Amino acid sequence: MSFEIAWLDEYLIPITILILSVIVGLILQYFTKNRLQKVAQKTKWRGDDIILEGLRGKIILWSVIIGLYSVLPMLNLEPEYNILARKILLVLVIFSITMVASSVLGGFMRLYSDDGKTGVLSTSIFSIITRIVIILIGIMIILQTLDISITPMLTALGVGGLAVALALQDTLSNLFSGFHLLLTRKVRIGDWIEIDSGQAGEVIDITWRNTTLRQRRNNIIIIPNSTVASSITTNYNLPKQELAFRVECGVAYDSDLEHVEKVSIEVAQDVMKNVKGAVVTHKPFVRFSSFGDSSIDFYVNLRVEDYPKQFRIRHEFIKRLHKRFNEEGIVIPFPIRTLDLPKDSKIIINKSE
Repeated sequence: MSFEIAWLDEYLIPITILILSVIVGLILQYFTKNRLQKVAQKTKWRGDDIILEGLRGKIILWSVIIGLYSVLPMLNLEPEYNILARKILLVLVIFSITMVASSVLGGFMRLYSDDGKTGVLSTSIFSIITRIVIILIGIMIILQTLDISITPMLTALGVGGLAVALALQDTLSNLFSGFHLLLTRKVRIGDWIEIDSGQAGEVIDITWRNTTLRQRRNNIIIIPNSTVASSITTNYNLPKQELAFRVECGVAYDSDLEHVEKVSIEVAQDVMKNVKGAVVTHKPFVRFSSFGDSSIDFYVNLRVEDYPKQFRIRHEFIKRLHKRFNEEGIVIPFPIRTLDLPKDSKIIINKSE
């Protein structure tokens, strides 16, 4: 009986402190979560959600660690066990802080890349690499805390890294090209691009190795990141999504060009106002461009909300312009060639029966 009372006297206070530390941690976790959620609801910034996710469960852990630190002197452990316990608690603190930092910084990197435009598949490059780097730094700090020299490890990693880099030149080239594309934000998920080799489509994914394009025919084009980064690339979504394009046409040489211009603008204005995808505020215009072999050539400048919508607008404009030209008696000539022969020349035409 006396042994049980002595045991209770020795361990009652430490157990009580540990229970209180858990209760305090739960209370702090609850109030911190509620407070951050209220702040998150009042702002459009998604960073507070990332911080809240990173701190999930960590406040309770830190409270328990503080409780354990407090009760260690009361347990009368052997000096070597006391030192070992303190090191274990310190490792837990460093590891938990590392995980919070990796979660928060990885989330911020994902938030920077996403920005409502780019997709999760592209931002995984940044978030994963950021988390790996931070975790490696945390592991090195833990090893240094445990008096384990990291110099030999760093030397081995340096030599091994050089060998890996030489063996994986193409892979690393694509990896860093992917970083370049995403950091410069010249090519983003959802953009319509065309590279100088002729491949064109909507960017649907930028991974650590490839950039994936989807054509209008719904085919997939997979291009190495290094090829996209080194190519002359046309981005039809920059500096903004609105896109101007031309529809070329030609009329007969005896046409009244003032009338042609007037009719073409009227048709273009009608398309701008009534066809979905056109920019209503845009004022279309006509420019005569050249004297062709059989026609006077001109183009009509139209504007659409984004790259894919130009095909529908072009379709409707050509139909309506052709119909209106027929109504107005404006001729779109067939390709013809006039032969000017000397007067004394004779042409014999044989007609087959």
